[in-house]
Amino acid sequence: MSHHVILGAGPAGVIAAETIRKHAPQDQITIIGDESEPSYSRMAIPYLLMGNIDEAGTYLRKSPTHFQDLNINVRVAHVQKVQAATKTVVLDGGESIHFETLLVATGSRPVTPPIPGIKSDGVHRCWTLADARAIAALAKPGARVLQLGAGFIGCIIMEALAARGVQLSVVEMGDRMVPRMMGPTAGGMIRDWCEAKGVEVFTSTRVESITPHAPAEPTMLEKIARTIGIGSPKAVQPALNVRLSNGSTVQADLVISAAGVRPAIGFMEDSGVTCLLGVLTDDHMQTNVAGIYAAGDCAEAFDKVSGKMIVSAIQPNAAEQARIAGMNMVAFARGQAAKANLKGVTQINVLDTLGLISSSFGDWQGVPGGDHVELTDKSAWHHLSLQFKGDVLVGCNSVGWTEHVGVMRGLVEGRIKLGAWKETLMQDPTRLMEAYLAAAQGQGEWSGATDVRRR
Repeated sequence: MSHHVILGAGPAGVIAAETIRKHAPQDQITIIGDESEPSYSRMAIPYLLMGNIDEAGTYLRKSPTHFQDLNINVRVAHVQKVQAATKTVVLDGGESIHFETLLVATGSRPVTPPIPGIKSDGVHRCWTLADARAIAALAKPGARVLQLGAGFIGCIIMEALAARGVQLSVVEMGDRMVPRMMGPTAGGMIRDWCEAKGVEVFTSTRVESITPHAPAEPTMLEKIARTIGIGSPKAVQPALNVRLSNGSTVQADLVISAAGVRPAIGFMEDSGVTCLLGVLTDDHMQTNVAGIYAAGDCAEAFDKVSGKMIVSAIQPNAAEQARIAGMNMVAFARGQAAKANLKGVTQINVLDTLGLISSSFGDWQGVPGGDHVELTDKSAWHHLSLQFKGDVLVGCNSVGWTEHVGVMRGLVEGRIKLGAWKETLMQDPTRLMEAYLAAAQGQGEWSGATDVRRR
């Protein structure tokens, strides 16, 4: 009986464990997570803060005995290191666990920017359920909230904060919002939209320091009242003074740090496993060490659109990578050839920012020698940008064009040769559906791309 060890209890770890159990009913499976919570989805936390769901609504599996029923052992511990040569995982406290196969599915960790005062009381990340509880206690209607970072994750958090009725300011170092997803025009339109909705947005701006603002001294009457036991002190969180690089200072009752994430793989140092930005994998999700695999936000895999190895931290990729890794872990333990291949990761971002839908696919910044066409109607909040390599659509940005999202994905991921339709789109980018149907059907690749509309 083989022992499969999975590091990480998020979506990738859970799906991999369930896949292994399906194909190896008798094998031993251990999931090691570093939070005492039931396995949950981080992407559900904004909906928790909005009040759309309760904490149980974030759980990946609803039955409290789900893993027990599948005979999957779940442990809460911190991994200190992985030793590929001896096939062991070392936990805090020194305990070693032996494995036949190992999956690294530890996801990402928030980046803590080197800002004086970033660890002050009242400064929180929005990454765990514990973070969500702390934020919910402070983000009351009318509270002054400053958010550091307006990337993809930051915009999702911003949506949740706005729904709570706070006075919201957002600070972004880039010259536009979601700078890693949107070009200057699209990112600028999203900023304008947020400001029109009452959110104060500072772009090309850094937070230089965060300092607690000392509460005012109680009056003499308040001191006398407290001394004789009349009344009670107000439970007010001291305000924070946030100094910005533009010379202004913003007072906040709560600061949210959403300055990005990076793969949580520090424990892989000196493991013998090759890591670049993430844990480097092949198309079986296996690392350079036989029997050791990676999946999800910590895995670096091949992107068929750009032709590069990338970390693509979106849940659909994590789920597919985990399924493939799980099947191949079982095959490896049985001495068999790999059973499943990864067809490639997907660079997809679809974002709802206070009601404005935007999307980004593939090489949205374009490629050397490629062609580009752009159509913008700021008054209607519409923007469409297409990037070509030859007659293939390799990337795109859109704001407000929800009817074409499914088609854009199909063209970019399918790497469909457009032929004469490329020139048609250069003249009128809105004819994407016609181009997709004609070119994809002509190549026998049409699969009925569905439109994505906000409901």
